[in-house]
Amino acid sequence: MTYSLLVMKFGGTNMGDAGAIRHSASLAGRSIKEGIKVVVVVSAMAGVTNQLLTLADAAQSGDIARANDEIAAMRTRHFSAAQELGAAPDSETVREIREMHETLRQAVYGVYLLRELTPRSRDLIVAFGERLSAPLMSLALEQQGLRAKHLTGGEAGILTDTHFGNARPTAHTYERVKDRLTGVMSAGVTPVVAGFMGETERGVVTTLGRGGTDFTATIIGKALGADEVWAWKDVDGVMSADPRVVKDARNIEVLSYGEVMELAYFGAKVLHPLAVTPLQDSQIPLRLKNSTDPDFAGTLVHADTANEPGRPVKAVTAIRSVSLINVQGAGVLGVPEVVASVFTAIARENITLLMVSQSSSMSNVSLAVPSTDAERALRALREGITGELKVEEQPGVAVLAIVGSGMRGQRGVSAKMFTALAQSDVNVLMISQGSSELNISVAIDGAAVDTATAAVHQAFNLGQAVAAD
Repeated sequence: MTYSLLVMKFGGTNMGDAGAIRHSASLAGRSIKEGIKVVVVVSAMAGVTNQLLTLADAAQSGDIARANDEIAAMRTRHFSAAQELGAAPDSETVREIREMHETLRQAVYGVYLLRELTPRSRDLIVAFGERLSAPLMSLALEQQGLRAKHLTGGEAGILTDTHFGNARPTAHTYERVKDRLTGVMSAGVTPVVAGFMGETERGVVTTLGRGGTDFTATIIGKALGADEVWAWKDVDGVMSADPRVVKDARNIEVLSYGEVMELAYFGAKVLHPLAVTPLQDSQIPLRLKNSTDPDFAGTLVHADTANEPGRPVKAVTAIRSVSLINVQGAGVLGVPEVVASVFTAIARENITLLMVSQSSSMSNVSLAVPSTDAERALRALREGITGELKVEEQPGVAVLAIVGSGMRGQRGVSAKMFTALAQSDVNVLMISQGSSELNISVAIDGAAVDTATAAVHQAFNLGQAVAAD
């Protein structure tokens, strides 16, 4: 295929140090030198996002010394990368990195003085990771003789709501992005956009949620009408299971938008769960490629995918560290208002529901939530529902899911899954299947998740290529 415009996203591993950044820049440069227009979207350097969250928490707890030590270590790391990429000590890149670290230090000191870390402050602090890596990518591209300009998400036109920590683009975003980036590219300059972040109408920094750099790339892809969006990873693409758990996991060549959304939602660390949503209306393909093997096709995600004969399931994935929240008692029995109040309480706290189940007697409602949200969920439910109801947490759970559009109308898929689990002595705590028939998910004991994943993967022969007719 001949391309005219590509959006390329580089994740944290591909931005890990000067060598990785130089290699990533060469991948973008290879296309640019072939006459293809490229927009580059970058994540923070590997580990920096977690480092920023740690120092923000340290400042809130009053440990400003630790926060400052973390900032100093980050400053040294970014300066070293800039130097290795060819920046002079008095260069604009070094000056900009120094100024951003000083701004970060001031923001963190404000948290320390107030002993308060609001969602808005957390977004401001954590977005520095991408803001600091974008100048390094621009520098690496310039070292190849290319013209580049780095921008924050807001400068690139990404306008969001005020849902800090998990912001969503507004309807005006796409026109703004098109206006701002088209002007840069028409001057023969490659835009380098800091991923994961945007801004509100008032210019306040927001973030798009963990993995949000994927989302940034697809927002830009839709806005510009890109031929494809390429997400560069350190694996061949989307795998049939976690290769660290299942040794014969194989690359999946083609997935539909729906399938990859299900995989991302149910724990496969391949994409932000909403990353493909901007591409669906425009039918823009997304390709996941391996930066260490750039000529390998990777995984292509587009509107429709032909199902492999004899293979209704494409992948098995799992979410670890899950808690089941059980709401039970006679007060639930046949009372719609009680069930409604359960969901209202959860929604008010913005807690992600991984699975929902209600007993046939309607005396029990079970919710699967990330364990990190369990305490908030318990508190919200105990405060938000009335009546003689018992709310309890069952921790140490995992959610296992099989995904594949070939399951639609296919008999025996559930039976094969449950047989594999039973033969491996894995107890099923909760079951859910969506009406789309793209996935079947079960809650199981977290200690059994690796055993269960391997057993289900083997049951559906996902490690073997399907023989051609």
